Amino acid sequence: MTVDHFLTTERLGFRHWSDEDFDLAISLWADPRVTRLIDARGRLAPDEVRERLAREIRNQNEVGVQYWPFFLLTSGEFVGCCGLKPYEGDEDLWEMGFHLRFGFWGRGLATEAARAVIRYAAEELGVASLLAGHNPLNHASRRILGKLGFRHLRDEVFSGTGLVHPLYELDLRKG
Repeated sequence: MTVDHFLTTERLGFRHWSDEDFDLAISLWADPRVTRLIDARGRLAPDEVRERLAREIRNQNEVGVQYWPFFLLTSGEFVGCCGLKPYEGDEDLWEMGFHLRFGFWGRGLATEAARAVIRYAAEELGVASLLAGHNPLNHASRRILGKLGFRHLRDEVFSGTGLVHPLYELDLRKG
């Protein structure tokens, strides 16, 4: 099976979510090791995963972005998702995020995926800046955002967890 990737890196290929990707979505968002830091519910039930998948597909159809699924180019293994979404429903502000399956943590894949999405946002979408946040307990995400050049903007309550999360900004106009 040939997969059309609209975005690639040295190790990763990105494509769009489809309704047929429910098993992939379950392997990501039903895993409490992944969702405990992004959703107050911890592990998502199958109907909640289906709802999350539908939201990503709807975002792509309505605003042209989503947290795109990405795969290892060498094996085709599903790694996770990384992409963009409107910030708090404002189509002029974009938020970047990434969710990786547990078995792929610690390999530099989130950083590689995020760099590709940042480049895509700047070069293909003409985005001037990106926002990103993380659960205050997610030290790995904090390190990744720092490595990518994001700067702390403010702290705010994130509705997904009910916690105060740091919010960062990356100015894409700076070379």
